[in-house]
Amino acid sequence: MKVLVTGIASHVGRMVAVDLLHREHLVLGIDRRPWPDAPPGIEMFSTDIRKRPAEDVFRTRTPDAVVHLATVTHLSRRAKERHRINLGGTQALFEYCRKYEVKQALFVGRHTYYGADAESALYHTEAEPPMAVTTYPELADLVAADLYAGSALWRFPQIDTVVLRIAYLLGPSRAGTLANYLRGPRVPTILGFDPLFQFIHEQDAARAIVEALEKRLRGVFNVTGPRPVPLSLLIKVTGRSNLPLVRPAFTRLIGRFGLPKLPKGAVNHIKYPVVVDGSAFREATDFAPNFDEVQTMKAYATLDDRW
Repeated sequence: MKVLVTGIASHVGRMVAVDLLHREHLVLGIDRRPWPDAPPGIEMFSTDIRKRPAEDVFRTRTPDAVVHLATVTHLSRRAKERHRINLGGTQALFEYCRKYEVKQALFVGRHTYYGADAESALYHTEAEPPMAVTTYPELADLVAADLYAGSALWRFPQIDTVVLRIAYLLGPSRAGTLANYLRGPRVPTILGFDPLFQFIHEQDAARAIVEALEKRLRGVFNVTGPRPVPLSLLIKVTGRSNLPLVRPAFTRLIGRFGLPKLPKGAVNHIKYPVVVDGSAFREATDFAPNFDEVQTMKAYATLDDRW
């Protein structure tokens, strides 16, 4: 199978590409960032998914399947730029897939789609609405891209579309939303709250993406790793110090004194859990994580940490 991976130069994109190569698929990659040491056999294209050269890749290389990883979670980016990348890029990709008769399209979303709230269910299923739009407005463009990808199931029935809402990634690359929150020696938390955090080892996440392609899944699926753990335990096992703060101090101090910079909407995600039910994906693919919760947390810790 000939697979095009957008955002291939990202940490997960590289792991997906290498796994696809090992399984003897042909791999194409689109990314504005370079991947100078890409393995032989991967054909790279340096372009923006929304630009004409990207459409030319679809037209001239005719991929059988597309994995869309070219979205951003960096909340430091301006809202307008994030909207162009996340929603605009997703719209362009599905139009190319329709126009050039791509058979499979896989959109990689986030489990934060469901939002965090005191009254929300502990285990979210795929049928639940995107509360993140109201509880975490900074994620609105990612939620919109997720919904647009999901709508392709009925707008383009000729394409086997699958949306994967994957739990927080954690691993030695130290890339991603949760990894950035844990990056410093002190992790700010809100006094009186110790929510469950759900994560998956980045290698398991890449394998789940490839298996969803090979199983030709169609629909929306939550993808989970090991059991969720309390935030306090996550901080301890990754070798950090817990810095509990009252809510007013938390909002004043984040982004200062070496503490991570978080938008206002992130406060609910520090207070309340976002835990999803991944049983539908496990039943459809027989997927099981190779890394348990302790192995995943320790994989994140670097040589200069307590481990």
